[in-house]
Amino acid sequence: MDYLAVLRAKLAEFGALIDGPLDLSTRVPGCGDWTFYDLADHLGNGNLWVAVGVREGRGDHHGEPAPREVDRLRGWFDDTAEALVAALSTDPRTPAWTFTSQMPRTVGFWQRRRMHETLMHLWDGQDALGRAASFEPELAADGIAEVFELYAPRMIKHGAAAAPDTAIRIHASDTGGDWIYGPGEPSAELSGPAADLLLGLWGRRSLSDPVLGWSGDRVAGERALSGPLVP
Repeated sequence: MDYLAVLRAKLAEFGALIDGPLDLSTRVPGCGDWTFYDLADHLGNGNLWVAVGVREGRGDHHGEPAPREVDRLRGWFDDTAEALVAALSTDPRTPAWTFTSQMPRTVGFWQRRRMHETLMHLWDGQDALGRAASFEPELAADGIAEVFELYAPRMIKHGAAAAPDTAIRIHASDTGGDWIYGPGEPSAELSGPAADLLLGLWGRRSLSDPVLGWSGDRVAGERALSGPLVP
């Protein structure tokens, strides 16, 4: 997957949301008490944090708050997107500072991580404005893999979540992807389209949504996924 190309496209899509008579105080349902302004500030300053981290090998960059006027916010966000893409436009195997030793410390880590960060927050912004679009199945499936490869173990390592006491199988009905989370043989299975599974794992959709199907010991499966799996 060309993560950098997808990242560039999704950043442009998010930037396009910052246009017209936008109310920056609009609540973002999937992000607690955040407003659209908070979402744009988070994503844009995250872009700058990673750009500095890759260029200078450090993770202590603290940006200034984003502008609070729509026109200025759009220009600022586009500038952060340009800085991030420029920093990541190199061989994915290039060594780079990252926040984890669980995965290779390379530019490729950031190309993938920022793509998924942008993908999810693009959905959040669209959802806040009443026009959320579904994820492409292949991108969603890769996002599910990232949850279990990176974030779920990290949450346990840092004491933010308990390790599951039983295994659950996650099955994407549209891509055929399967992931097993937890020890031993799976006692339950959660299945559905990859996009809906990803939204569920990130807390944007209830795992009881009718679009998702359960089999086996659902109580044990829900306990395994209670995590939380992501920050």
